[in-house]
Parts: sequence; C-alpha cells; structure tokens
Amino acid sequence: MGTRTRNFANNILSGGTIDGTDFLSGAIAAPNIANSSAVNVDSIPSITNIISPVAGDPPSPTTGDIWYNSVVKKLRYRGFDAAVWASGGNLSTARSDLQGNVGTQTSTLVGGGYTTGPQGTTATEEYDGSSWTAGGGRASDAFRVTNLGTQTAALGMGGYKPSPSPYAPQRYHSIAEEYNGSSWTAGGTLPQGIQGAAGTGTQTAGLILGGIYGPYTSASTTAQSNEYDGSSWTTGGSVPSARDYPVIIGTQTAAISTGGRTPSNTNESFTYNGTSFSSATAYPLSLHNPFGFGIQTDAVVGGGSADSPPGRQTTCNTWNGTSWTTTTSISTARTGGIGGGTSSSGVISSGSAPGGVSNATEEYTGEAAATKDFSND
Repeated sequence: MGTRTRNFANNILSGGTIDGTDFLSGAIAAPNIANSSAVNVDSIPSITNIISPVAGDPPSPTTGDIWYNSVVKKLRYRGFDAAVWASGGNLSTARSDLQGNVGTQTSTLVGGGYTTGPQGTTATEEYDGSSWTAGGGRASDAFRVTNLGTQTAALGMGGYKPSPSPYAPQRYHSIAEEYNGSSWTAGGTLPQGIQGAAGTGTQTAGLILGGIYGPYTSASTTAQSNEYDGSSWTTGGSVPSARDYPVIIGTQTAAISTGGRTPSNTNESFTYNGTSFSSATAYPLSLHNPFGFGIQTDAVVGGGSADSPPGRQTTCNTWNGTSWTTTTSISTARTGGIGGGTSSSGVISSGSAPGGVSNATEEYTGEAAATKDFSND
C-alpha cells in the first residue's frame, strides 16, 4: 500500500495552532487513506517541508523568524537575551546623597557626596568600565549634590553642608563647579542654594529639576527647572507640583522625569521639550531619589525609596517613550547614586543602601536580539 503520510498543514487552525485532536483520533482528510484511524499513518513529513532549511543562519533574521540550520542540524529562532546587571569595580570612598547622570558605562565619575559623620567629601573618582581611580578634588565638600555631563566635562552643583545655625541659608549651597577631566574650577553660581535636585545634560547645556531651596520650610521645595549654558543659569519650565529628589534623564531640550516627594512620594512622570513639561505615563512605584540613565524615549530607572513596598528598592523599569516595563532588578537596593550610559549599556554607582553609604557599582546590559536554539531554550 506504500507509506502513508500526514501533512501538518491539514491540522493548522486559525491563529497558527495545530489541531492535535484530529491527528490523534479524528478523520484524516486525505483521499488516498481509506482507514480514518491515525494508526495507519506510517510517517510524518520532514520538518523541512514546513520550515525552510538554511545552510547556516540567515544573514539578517527578524525577531520571530524560525529556520532549520542544516549545518549544525538545529531548529533555531530569533529571540532575545534578557537584560542583566553585573557587579563592577567598587568605589574607593563609599558615598551617598548624590544625584545625576554622568558619561557612559565605561567613562563616568562621582564628585562629592556624603560619607559618614555626618560629613561630606571633596573626593572625585573616575570609572573606566572596570575600576575607579582618583580625580581632582572639588572645592566644596557639601553633600546632596547634583552631578551631570561627561567624565572630562562635568558639572557639580548645589548641596547641603552642616553649619552652626540649624537650617541657616548657608547650609544650602549655590556653588557650581566645572570639571575638565583633572580639576574643578568655579562655574556659574545657582540663583539660590539648593539640595536634592535632579540633573542631566552636558556641562554647556545642563538641566536640573526640583530640589529644596534653603532655608528649609515646607514651602521651599520647588517645581522649577533651571538650565545652564556653560557660564550662567536661566529659569526653565516648571512641573505642576513642587518636589525634591526626582530623577531626570536625557538632554536640556528632550528629557523624561519621574518620582520625587511632593511632599509625599509620587509616581508622576513628565517629559520636557526645552520649554515646558507635559504629563507622561506614571511610574509603577511612588518613590523618591531613584537613579536613571538613557534618553527621553529610551531610558532605565531604578532603586529609590518607596512607601509600598517600603524602603529602598531594587526594582528597575525601562521607558520606551510611551510606557514603563519591568526589567531585571539591581542587586544592591539603594536610593540616589550617579547613573550613566544608555538603555543598552548603563551604570549606577554610590547611593544609600540598607547597610549605610555604598561603594557598589553595577553595570547594566539591556535586552538584546539573539539567535536561539529550540533544543536549548
């Protein structure tokens, strides 16, 4: 009678699913097989009748493509490698109370911050992707400072420093310093002393948002942003409600901001176009002092201090310009710290961790397209 075959195409339903019931016990719609029982089917056609074989892998596969590699004899598809965090080199000086974005995963820095005591530090450290080395010291040893720019053209500004009179204006610094890769020099003075502001952009096109103007009162938290042109500050747009310790990511004319205290923790998000802020999709958690890096339409935000779940966070989320999606969590729960890089290659260092100030550095590798084997994955 010859070999009887059953083509899977006869069992494919709408949506691409295979009707196993028909194959196992139902009638086979093939006129050359008289017996309707599947026991008389002697073989199933080769998978190459359904999926095209390739002598190797396609040169430019698209996500979701499936093929049979006839050289290694494996069924393959184009999928993704998940995002991961990995430990980087530790800072020499553990520190917290830093906000901002500086440089890239392989070229970032931290300048100033809180150590212990309470006391601040003037120490600057530079990262090359594996280890930290000492840079030039800042003139100001205030903490709760904001850093932005690049490793060779950075800006450090504002901050808080204890003084004899509690909450006196001099506790809140208006100092701004510029870094050239080896030393700090005086930059344009801020309009007022400020602490806890978010910062992003470059040394000649910087942007800070929110914070607390001294002396501290319940009304001294600001909704205002300020822009820096390399020599002086001007007033930018304002968010609808005053806040301190938000995060802002991107450039002076294209940024995304989320979180902060208003005075309670908030999950409000806003985009900035260089003139005004517009509401964006809320962050999944209400928190303050998260870190972030990337651009306005492609960013990573994580850490921070939340009410629910309470305390410092390890949770991280990606932003695609429209919505937030949970990604791989960091290992060290922390608030604050200096971020840097892109959504595919980022870094976070320093911050306040459950055990105290942190010297931990973590490096982020974003989700990426990859060729996978069905047999292994």
